[in-house]
Amino acid sequence: MALLLFWITVLILLYIYLGYPFILYLLAKFRTKPVKTGIHYLPTVSIVISAFNEEAVIEDKIRNTLSMEYPQNKLDVWVVSDASTDKTDQLVEAYQSSNVHLFRLSQRSGKTFGITSVMEKITSEIVVFSDANSIYDPKALKELVKCFADPQVGYVVGHARYYEDQINSAANQEDLYWSFEIKMKINESKIGSVVGGDGAIYAIRRNLFKPLAPDDINDFVNPIQIVLQGFRGIFNPNAICYEEAAPSFLKEYWRKRRIVNRSWRGLWKNAQVLNPFKTGIFAWEIFSHKLLRWLGGLFIVILFVTNLKIVQTGEVYRLSMFGQLLFHLLAVIGFFLD
Repeated sequence: MALLLFWITVLILLYIYLGYPFILYLLAKFRTKPVKTGIHYLPTVSIVISAFNEEAVIEDKIRNTLSMEYPQNKLDVWVVSDASTDKTDQLVEAYQSSNVHLFRLSQRSGKTFGITSVMEKITSEIVVFSDANSIYDPKALKELVKCFADPQVGYVVGHARYYEDQINSAANQEDLYWSFEIKMKINESKIGSVVGGDGAIYAIRRNLFKPLAPDDINDFVNPIQIVLQGFRGIFNPNAICYEEAAPSFLKEYWRKRRIVNRSWRGLWKNAQVLNPFKTGIFAWEIFSHKLLRWLGGLFIVILFVTNLKIVQTGEVYRLSMFGQLLFHLLAVIGFFLD
């Protein structure tokens, strides 16, 4: 039994980290669904900036947003202050005009609650979601918006990058992860829809938004809801924004853990997205890219335990155990070096 479970786990892990990306690559070569883009497509746009105690960066963010290459008469900026206790609100008020608005929550309620609340005020055709510390490339907004010229596109995800002079060990690992992830996102877009958004830079059609529960991860659940309405999502690597790297691997780990825990709940509440008869190839994409990946740690534990039980049955299993021990040792060393 342990032997069978060992090899099943090996196959699952190989599929998660090698098989799925390779199959995506092959499908993207032969089964591409083209996206109609329009550089002259300029709908009305609202940019929603989530902020809590962001006095250090909020002015730079507003100036950056207003300086993007997009018609000012078609652009609105909404800063959602999650009951900030510093000077964030006062700084935003200094910029208030016909297209810059402060939307303050009376008490701490979380990013997702703030987004759902402010969406009741927004009437623009396209809504872009961003963070206060994310600085957009001047062409980022046009790059996001041009994909909506295709009537089947319901959301577009941009490419968040770190500032070069702030890359640390956590950011290096994240950067390696993202170089791998970007290739998958591009290929997912080619054959169906990119799985999930990016809270720093993603856009949706306003009429496709559905109210979110306060504990939802907005950039995960929002795209799922849009796919369930029959639309697709696109990743555009040319829609670029820059943000600061996480200060340490440990903080980045805990941030990712919180996101995954809340994403589990979001997927559970929208489990019909896993039905291929309803969402087509996206069901396979989210199952492979998210669900199995989240279970990767469990599969690694199962692999280790089953390997322990069969380690004396052959040279292959002794080498496998040695490799796993070395892998975990290097992980521990890397953690303490960070």
